[in-house]
Amino acid sequence: MIDAGVNLSSSQFRHDLDTVVTRAREAGVQSMMVIGCDEADSQQALELAQQFDLYSCAGIHPHNAKDATDDFAANLTAMAQAKEVIAIGECGLDYNRDFSPRPQQRDVFARQLALANELDMPVYLHERDAHDDMLAMLREYQPRGVLHCFTGNRQQAQNYLDLGLYLGITGWVCDERRGSDLNDALNVLPMNRLLIETDAPYLLPRTIRPKPKSRRCEPAHLSYVVAHLSQHYQVSPVQLSATSVANFHSLFALER
Repeated sequence: MIDAGVNLSSSQFRHDLDTVVTRAREAGVQSMMVIGCDEADSQQALELAQQFDLYSCAGIHPHNAKDATDDFAANLTAMAQAKEVIAIGECGLDYNRDFSPRPQQRDVFARQLALANELDMPVYLHERDAHDDMLAMLREYQPRGVLHCFTGNRQQAQNYLDLGLYLGITGWVCDERRGSDLNDALNVLPMNRLLIETDAPYLLPRTIRPKPKSRRCEPAHLSYVVAHLSQHYQVSPVQLSATSVANFHSLFALER
């Protein structure tokens, strides 16, 4: 398996990161995408990817758009020269919390879409409650990439798929309380456009038994996402995992 989205720089992993990575590998997670959310965090994500032989992305999350420096594009470009950095992001729009003004979110996002096209790199996308604006901007720039931690409905999924994008599915799909729209959206998501991720330390799958004492999700929990999806697609967990690995390599144009 490849976990297509982990936040290893989170303070929740500060005291036992080595153990978390070891536990993930013992659980069959051969690699991970370490997410960067601003310039400093993207640099830390790169360093963690180098330390553990993983992949990372470099970008400005919409929550942090208000703090983007004037030369952030140049700084992201410099980071993108490292072989571990395989996408621009996490970038996008978030109208759910509005931690940054919406016009500023759109400006910073547009500059990252343009940068990804300039560098011929995929984008690692985030969207919450901003589907219409997101769709319009993606149609303008036509990037290749993945909707990280997709939690939308069937029509939203189809709109993104029509643009050639991949969808990253997390433990949200295992949540019987709020995952119904996402499970319905799986009906239009072909396996060859699927990436699997934990978004650790967030979104602990609710299907873990016995129920863990900690609410912290780890990349080692990716197998629970695989188990749920393999039931939906009526394939073995091995086949689903292999397909998602092939999709990851295809999207990010990896040789290894």
